Amino acid sequence: MTTRQTDAAPPDPATASDADYDYAGEDVERPDLLDALDRRADGEVRFDSYSRELYATDASPYEVTPIGVVFPRNTADVAAVVEYCAAEDVPVLPRGGGTSLAGQTVNEAVVLDFTRHMDGAADADPEARTVRVQPGITLARLNDGLSVYDLKFAPDPAAGDRSVIGGAIGNNSTGSHSLKYGKTDAYVEEVEAVLADGSVTRFGEVSIGEIRERADAEGDIEGRIHAAVLDVLETERAEIDARYPELKRNVSGYNFDMLVDEAYEGARAAADADAGADAADEGDALPDDATVNLARLLAGSEGTLAIVTEATVSLEPIPETKAVALLTYDELTAAVEDVTEVLEHDPAAVEFIDDTLIDLAGDTSEFHDVVEMLPEGTRAALLVEFYAESDDEGREKVDALVADRVGTAAMDAIEAHGEDERGRVWKLRKAGNPILLSRTTDEKHLSFIEDCAVPADVLPEYVAGFREILADHDTFGAFYGHAGPGVLHIRPLITTKTEEGLAAYESIADEVTDLVVELGGSVSGEHGDGRARTQWNEKLYGRELWETFRELKTAYDPDWLLNPGQVCGYDPDETLPEGVPKRARRVSMTEDLRYDPDYEFDADFEPELVWENDNGFEGMVELCHGCGGCRTDQDTAGGVMCPTYRASDEEIQATRGRANLLRQAMSGDLPDEQFDVEFMHEVMDLCIGCKGCSNDCPSEVDMAKMKAEVTHEYHQREGASLRDRIFANVDTLSKLGSMAAPLSNLAAKIPGSRALLERTLGITSERSLPSFRAQTLHDWFEARGGSRVSKAEAKRRVVFFVDTYTNYSHPAVGKAAIEVLEAAGVHVDLAERTDSGRPAHSKGFLDKSRATASENVAELHPRVEDGWDVVLVEPSDAVMVQHDYRDLLSGERVEAVAENTYGVMEYLDAHRLVEELDTRDPAETLTYHGHCHQKAVKKDHHAVGALRRAGYEVDPLDSGCCGMAGSFGYEAEHTSMSDAIGDVLFEQVAESDGDRVVAPGASCRTQLGDRDEDAERPPTPIEMLATAVRTA
Repeated sequence: MTTRQTDAAPPDPATASDADYDYAGEDVERPDLLDALDRRADGEVRFDSYSRELYATDASPYEVTPIGVVFPRNTADVAAVVEYCAAEDVPVLPRGGGTSLAGQTVNEAVVLDFTRHMDGAADADPEARTVRVQPGITLARLNDGLSVYDLKFAPDPAAGDRSVIGGAIGNNSTGSHSLKYGKTDAYVEEVEAVLADGSVTRFGEVSIGEIRERADAEGDIEGRIHAAVLDVLETERAEIDARYPELKRNVSGYNFDMLVDEAYEGARAAADADAGADAADEGDALPDDATVNLARLLAGSEGTLAIVTEATVSLEPIPETKAVALLTYDELTAAVEDVTEVLEHDPAAVEFIDDTLIDLAGDTSEFHDVVEMLPEGTRAALLVEFYAESDDEGREKVDALVADRVGTAAMDAIEAHGEDERGRVWKLRKAGNPILLSRTTDEKHLSFIEDCAVPADVLPEYVAGFREILADHDTFGAFYGHAGPGVLHIRPLITTKTEEGLAAYESIADEVTDLVVELGGSVSGEHGDGRARTQWNEKLYGRELWETFRELKTAYDPDWLLNPGQVCGYDPDETLPEGVPKRARRVSMTEDLRYDPDYEFDADFEPELVWENDNGFEGMVELCHGCGGCRTDQDTAGGVMCPTYRASDEEIQATRGRANLLRQAMSGDLPDEQFDVEFMHEVMDLCIGCKGCSNDCPSEVDMAKMKAEVTHEYHQREGASLRDRIFANVDTLSKLGSMAAPLSNLAAKIPGSRALLERTLGITSERSLPSFRAQTLHDWFEARGGSRVSKAEAKRRVVFFVDTYTNYSHPAVGKAAIEVLEAAGVHVDLAERTDSGRPAHSKGFLDKSRATASENVAELHPRVEDGWDVVLVEPSDAVMVQHDYRDLLSGERVEAVAENTYGVMEYLDAHRLVEELDTRDPAETLTYHGHCHQKAVKKDHHAVGALRRAGYEVDPLDSGCCGMAGSFGYEAEHTSMSDAIGDVLFEQVAESDGDRVVAPGASCRTQLGDRDEDAERPPTPIEMLATAVRTA
């Protein structure tokens, strides 16, 4: 493995690494600091207000605007930034993917974002099972590279496709399989770290004798660190043993229990090796030859002790196979009481699902089918997964569990052995986040006490006590998560926008902490302390260890400059010792919330679209909770979201970045006093409207719809460009072009014409323009005398809505669709209109797209009422009618038309019409690239199904957007971004084994065809289906 090299085409000026991100033209608050850091670091330095606001939030409920952001390229950059900031008394915060749920990655500090440049891995050693990594590499990409060795970094947090190894160390992360693998600290062998004064050092395994030699409480920073560590080992062992809970998962506070256990276990091992030596008992001095790994003390320190710039981590073999049993119970109590018995079977994971989540999942279209598989009367479930050396062994383990528990405690079991079967069962467990995080009300399922850990044998008492606390506060939360190690994820439904809600927020946390301490648990078994839980560490560990935390922090960071206020600190009302800065006070969980009683929302315009969700447009703007699911790689995460981020690695180009800036603009957090529509238009400009976020985002943030609102408002206030109007009226222009064909097609071939078009209108010369056909599809259909299947003979009747491109530029696609439909016994008639409204809608001309939609519904609704179906061949136009019309119009007529509209491949597949076709064996393998919009509405699979039933082998790519995105790829300033987005798809196509590529979208085929000037544009699925149909 080597450090990643980026070979993509240069991004747009708006996303280039040296771009001016000061959109409003305002001065930065700290110009001298910016200039000083810019001179010292090779990486980018950004201090403008909008870049700062992008880093003000993470996946927690908190929001703190940083001082600035630096993207270091190497350890020297980090050291230079920290050294200068230390001299100038400026705090520093290391940050990865920003996926923290407790708020530990937001602070008033200079943020170091490691995800752009310091994201490589090298020196993988399969024999030693180790690899050297930089902090910014995602866990998914690391494991993808390690898979060739059948090895993996074992801790598996749910956000592994966007969380990074540096964050895993800082948080001491773990995951669903912690029963087997434990926490990250066990895998950290050595680190390179930048200390609070900017010096660079390495931490790893060291003997107690070496620590004693280096310890100097009055010396340099490393001497003080070793002195503080020695003090913990020699004076705090009894208190640590007494106060640290005995749990598999505890990440609250500093990692003292690991430190002590490792040192004294090493001493006992050394004594065992020397028959004449005595083991180190309590009170005995540690022998010099005992060892401890100081790198592991940084695990869980949340960037408060040192900044890790490189780490050597150990690895585990990838299991040969897995097997799953879903044990079902008729009551919640029976399930949690059964956890300890299930653990006797040595599973790799035991996950809990409660009745609330089952009921909520059953009410959703996404998860209803999964709930349907549960036996009647199921009110709770335990998902139990085993690792095995073979399928037979996996079955034996499941059989033994089922035989032991079903009928004893569980009422039934569902077994899953194949990958698809296991995925279906895990889908139910993973339903929690998508369901709980999709609320657009002021009340949200907040993460603030969601990952307490208790011993598994007290889970019944814990669940009962937690539910009672929630009931006392007149709220509820779903209980699900890692029952095996005693960590349940519970997000109470609460609002912090009111004084009452804010009081309940803290009161619930206080009472739950008391419950957890009483049961021998921890306030955090997975997600860390941060702003949500730091204040409860004193209650958990007692005053003595709380002060020891502060002493260790002071040794590592004398001026409290590294992520101050997290993990430990001085109480808000405590008198600070002389010389201790104010930032040494611990954070409070009720401060710096994203939403508090002073929060106000003002969009400064009336929304144009229909918003049926709770709180309407405001609810959608506030929906993003910051999980970072839009900051992923195509190779490791798949899906569509978010193509512009994947091409640029810029936070502002992720759905999260856009959503945050939109919310901040409308709530007054940005520098402008009121909503700046010109700025927001610029932010939204590079959103390509792929709709991926409406499906791939756990919260289903619909950025394309919000962009339409903002663009529409921009047109109202600032006017629209001529180019935008041309694209919005492409149907009329295409009609004129077809009438003038073939002369109209010659215009683009006149020397210099494309260059002139680029200079005057900004329409790039690097893309081929659509050519027009003199005979449109409507002309052809009329000339042939209409449908070849009479209404009397027809099995079904279809109104074929011919879109603009199909009618005027690609009639062969429409002919293929008509011929296949007729071969399946369908009577076809054509709709009169050819404009679905998609072009105008995509460019934000909502008045025009609404008028077009209204006219189309008026034409189509009588046909639908008479039993006709509506079919389109172009995916974006089909989704326009099925989905976007409901955003433009309300009422039964639009609902009826939308419900009875289909893409042509969807229609053939859903109604099993392929079986009606007489097809030959095509003996051909097709590489299929689906359309973003169809993926967003979960209809893309139909083309693959129909082609396979027609006899084709089909390799569907897990691809994102092609980068063309309608008119986006034609716009000169967006060409490089369009190319960079397309690069990911082109790599996938090049690696596929298909005989040819097929793609349903006209834009996708243009992008793929223009990639090679000599290549023919790929055919559509319906054309391939037509090819497979036997002709008489």
